[in-house]
Amino acid sequence: MNIGQAARASGLTPKMIRYYEAIGLLPAAGRRDNGYRQFDEQDLHTLAFIRRARDLGFTLEEVGRLLQLWQDRQRASADVKALAAAHIERLNRKIAELAGLRDTLQELVDHCHGDHRPDCPILRDLESGGGCGHCH
Repeated sequence: MNIGQAARASGLTPKMIRYYEAIGLLPAAGRRDNGYRQFDEQDLHTLAFIRRARDLGFTLEEVGRLLQLWQDRQRASADVKALAAAHIERLNRKIAELAGLRDTLQELVDHCHGDHRPDCPILRDLESGGGCGHCH
């Protein structure tokens, strides 16, 4: 199948498929006589794998490592688990960071009158670069 068909089947764009091929996540597709890429079922499985790993938030580097582990039938599942556990730790840090951002913004919103007056603690905080006098 051509790149457009592979894109539709995988839910990726042709641009992303070309990018994954260029950075080595996807093996270079075979070419037809007219020079167009030709994708097979294994390519589609690889694209589905990449898409799912990216959907789970793995970095491109991690996806590359996961692909290596997936293709190595002699791998230890402990290696896969360790990579996934490290990713969970990064996600937990990001969740905590986002929760902190949410809480800070909520504090600012709670202290804003939201009426016709020009005084606004949200804008005052942004102007000062943080350190809202109302937030603790």
